[in-house]
Amino acid sequence: MTHVLTLITDPTKPVLDRSCLQEVARALGVRADCADWLAESVAVDLPVTDAEAATTARAVLGDRPVDAVVQPVAHRRKRLLVADMESTIIENEMLDELAEFLGLRAHIAAITARAMNGEIDFAGALRERVGLLKGLPVTRLAEAATRIRHMPGARELVATMRANGAYCALVSGGFTFFTAMVRDAIGFDEDRANRLLDDGSTLTGFVGEPILGKEAKLESLRGLAASRGVAMAQTMSVGDGANDLPMLQAAGLGIAFRAKPAVAAAVRARIDHGDLTALLYLQGYRRAEFAR
Repeated sequence: MTHVLTLITDPTKPVLDRSCLQEVARALGVRADCADWLAESVAVDLPVTDAEAATTARAVLGDRPVDAVVQPVAHRRKRLLVADMESTIIENEMLDELAEFLGLRAHIAAITARAMNGEIDFAGALRERVGLLKGLPVTRLAEAATRIRHMPGARELVATMRANGAYCALVSGGFTFFTAMVRDAIGFDEDRANRLLDDGSTLTGFVGEPILGKEAKLESLRGLAASRGVAMAQTMSVGDGANDLPMLQAAGLGIAFRAKPAVAAAVRARIDHGDLTALLYLQGYRRAEFAR
């Protein structure tokens, strides 16, 4: 078989059983007994020849909370991971957290949502939101950092890939103050992000130029691959917003993770139900192989 279809569900609420697998296999005209369970009730591989098998699988699965991703068998294990941070590696949007200190959370969150869904320009939206934070004491950054919630599976994803020789980079449209913390907490090799400017005591309302947006994320993926001698087929990227789209579409395997509708519709591989360990199952790792 040239391709593999992986079915994955939320490991905290596993709903994947053999009857579900048999339904999908029957619809695809393949043998269910050829399946390889990577984690009982959570993730299973099914060899297929159809590159569009995920579409068929999703139709069969209906509203059951099971993700379906198909990919070539070749180059399945990736040597480079480039990950977005906010709403991907962490659950938060840190600009929204900062905005709460000024009573502007709802207003700034609405701008964030529109930017991440591609409705408005990312760089312009970032400058507008940062401008609204002018005068915020820099001490509030550390306070906001205490609210960071790591996405389930983030540590396992990075630790397992690094243990198997992959390079992991955190590339965010957010801010270096937070990416440095998340880099160290999760174990990334490096981080890249935007710079919030301050006068020593308060935020100035400006962000350092040039803005790290979708073009810079794509260039980070390509540049890291080239500098490390990694073919694009051996790269993986993950993100949720419109500013992630170019890198998601360029990577060997780009994952729209719990993504905005416009992003999920534009990327071949999507994870809506599983946590970040889903990216390990997609590479063929078994749960017993996960590192922390």
